[in-house]
Amino acid sequence: MQNSVPAITFVMAAAVRLEKINIRRRDGLAKIVGTIASIGGASVITLYKGPPLLHQAENIHRNTLAEEIPRNTQNWTWGCIYLLGHCLSWAGWMVFQAPVLKKYPAKLSLTSFTCFFGLIQFMIIAAFVETDLEHWKIQSAEEVFTILYAGIVSSAVVIALQTWCIQKGGPVFVAVFQPLQTLLVAIMATLILKDQLYAGGIIGAALIMLGLYSVLWGKNREKKVETQKEALTEPLIDPESSEKDGENVSDIP
Repeated sequence: MQNSVPAITFVMAAAVRLEKINIRRRDGLAKIVGTIASIGGASVITLYKGPPLLHQAENIHRNTLAEEIPRNTQNWTWGCIYLLGHCLSWAGWMVFQAPVLKKYPAKLSLTSFTCFFGLIQFMIIAAFVETDLEHWKIQSAEEVFTILYAGIVSSAVVIALQTWCIQKGGPVFVAVFQPLQTLLVAIMATLILKDQLYAGGIIGAALIMLGLYSVLWGKNREKKVETQKEALTEPLIDPESSEKDGENVSDIP
């Protein structure tokens, strides 16, 4: 469901007029088609396997553990609702970053505020949800590494980079890279966990790449068109300088 973030971001940005959509121009169509292709490619990787390509052994231990989880403990309805809320919140965060950065361009301070208030919210939620103090204890070095990686890399570094990219390219530019996460997970699972690589992964990867290229091409062409329009509308002579020149000429006896 996270692959719906680019589409939600695209709709939100268009609704608040942060993203221009002109279906009569090629750049507008390229952005729309590219967004749909990226989401479709990630969906293909997730939903369609197809025939195996490498014929390597499956990770039996991980699959066995997944099968041992009782199905009745997994509430799929609430899970989908929470995931949808997560996607809406993430897309909204990226969209509203753009106007905030115009008035408050201090990216590192903004990242610090984001992480700080996020920590407060999570601590409040965890205090009500997890009441067993034993679960709050760190018991291994792997847990320490996981906490540090999640806090430093997955939160601080990622938010700082996304904020910088939003300021440079806009929220849709950042959101359209979201389907790459599904592709990279499939590649890393194949190389590290020895998971099977299926034809659906190759088809989905091709769609994601084509979609990204289409959106980036549309954004680049849109900037060129806007630059050309600004160059045509700019006056050849500065009015203030011409008035000063006129005053100087009139002062000459």
